Amino acid sequence: MSALCVPRTRCFLRLLLPGLPAMHRHYSLDAAPLLRTQGYVDGRWISAASVFPVLDPATGKEIARVSDCGSAEAKQAVDAAYKAFQSWKQFTAKERSILLRKWFDLMTLHKEDLAKLITFESGKPLKESLGEIAYSASFVEWFSEEARRVYGDIVPSPAKDRKIFLLKQPVGVASIITPWNFPSAMITRKVGAALAAGCTVVIKPAEDTPLSALALAELAEQAGIPAGVFNVVPCSREKTPSVGEVLCTDPLVAKISFTGSTATGKILLKMAADTVKKASMELGGHAPFIVFDSADVDAAVSGAMASKFRNSGQTCVCSNRFLVQSGIHDRFMEKLSQAMDAELRVGHGLDPETTQGPLINSRAAEKVAQQISDAVSRGATLLKGGKRLDGSFMEPTLLTDVTTDMLCMKEETFGPLLPVVRFNTEEEALAIANASHVGLAGYCYSQDVSQIWRVAEALEVGIVGVNEGLLSTAEATFGGVKQSGLGREGSKYGIEEYLEVKYMCFGNLKP
Repeated sequence: MSALCVPRTRCFLRLLLPGLPAMHRHYSLDAAPLLRTQGYVDGRWISAASVFPVLDPATGKEIARVSDCGSAEAKQAVDAAYKAFQSWKQFTAKERSILLRKWFDLMTLHKEDLAKLITFESGKPLKESLGEIAYSASFVEWFSEEARRVYGDIVPSPAKDRKIFLLKQPVGVASIITPWNFPSAMITRKVGAALAAGCTVVIKPAEDTPLSALALAELAEQAGIPAGVFNVVPCSREKTPSVGEVLCTDPLVAKISFTGSTATGKILLKMAADTVKKASMELGGHAPFIVFDSADVDAAVSGAMASKFRNSGQTCVCSNRFLVQSGIHDRFMEKLSQAMDAELRVGHGLDPETTQGPLINSRAAEKVAQQISDAVSRGATLLKGGKRLDGSFMEPTLLTDVTTDMLCMKEETFGPLLPVVRFNTEEEALAIANASHVGLAGYCYSQDVSQIWRVAEALEVGIVGVNEGLLSTAEATFGGVKQSGLGREGSKYGIEEYLEVKYMCFGNLKP
């Protein structure tokens, strides 16, 4: 497939949103040097009996057809990973570190090609896609360094004739199941740690965005990562259950790592329970964003814009519930409305003026539209946006007079909807913020240091942003509490998820 072209976002968008530039052009993947459409197993590109389409969510047009792997290919990948594990675990930490560093260098070298794939398959604006590749590569770089810092312990023994050693060893084959909203970074955040620890992996990317995973496989091969260490089994929505079952139940798999919805995570955990697999789960979020009266209004507005509208609101740490104290409410709303007008532009991700691409599919847009309709029917005031546009595009939407009984306050949105609740006291804000069965991220804006400490400690989340709307970095932990998941990714703790601790007692020593 040498040239893949799609027309520019519909002209009517410029009529609805006059800030869009009136450019008449075609967007193309050109030669697409990293475009791969087959599965990748045991160092070979494999075809399946059928294919499934990958669509550009901005246009609905097909951009590629990818091998639709099933349970047989998944089992083949698990077997290959298990065989490769026997040799990969024997590589020294330095040898694994060098290979991961080569992979990082290749990702950086090909960042434009990787970013373009992300934009075409997920709709993300190209500037954000380039940011994702930098973020994605940072995990490979980080864990290339952490590979050489997996330390065990020598523990003082209570007996004079014994020595106690605690060794850290890789768990084995890891199944990696990833979402569509960060099709590159969600892979490297897991795989970087797994490979650094000495594990091998089988990756099942989201059916909407398999091209990024396959491009990473190509670069891993170029970096010299051995056959069977890195495997990718793309599949359609229809075949996902059968592939997922293999990856979660096969006795050769020692570990599963999943990013996605809480509901799906529970299903995978149940399947993995029969063979008692080690599991990491990064599940749903419903982040509160609290603005107190003492906050710097401009900083709070800037943080709200970054946290809410990055990737058109399709991030798991995206702020969902905005709680603004009465004394600052009106000023915050005025400046936020102005910022939305000045900064947000809807369009195709390759248009340099675009800040808001489409949602991933029409189902996602329908969910946002339903939340808006529900809120307005229950008394919310629509200040800005609110319209479902062509395809899966949504107007960025601002609601006020929101109450806690509305759908947007009860379930994760995953779209460009910003609902604002007015509150009076700190206790009231915390009660609303913590009234959720999930707890991934939370944000608070305040200049009162004592209040910051109280609120940060009281928020029932795994990640807190204080006067900051963008949190994620390879150096820090990522993960939640409650039903937002199990374990942590990134940081020095991320590699621990792929290690077991073995106790060795060395006895009968002569004094």
